[in-house]
Amino acid sequence: MNDHVFRAMADPTRRKILELLRGGPMAAGEIAEQFPHAQPTVSRHLSVLKNAGLVADERRGPYVIYRLNTTVLQDWLAWLLDRFGEGEDKAEGRGSDEPEQHDAGRAR
Repeated sequence: MNDHVFRAMADPTRRKILELLRGGPMAAGEIAEQFPHAQPTVSRHLSVLKNAGLVADERRGPYVIYRLNTTVLQDWLAWLLDRFGEGEDKAEGRGSDEPEQHDAGRAR
């Protein structure tokens, strides 16, 4: 898995940007207005997200429009769920309401 995605998702400002973009594409200036940071700081956050593949940008005249790259987000989430989402109980077909047996030598 791309370490850039983990680095990008680790920052609360970048996560907030992704939340904003869930509502649809936004211009860089519109995104920057949502934060108390200076525009160059928000631009650096957008750059990190773009380098991680989490957002894509498109120039429209004088504006740069950002949108979510849901494919990368879905791949990242699938990777996380594959590694950490299901415990052994589910993977082996046991329901979560069945007690786990740790002591195989115990008499039954």
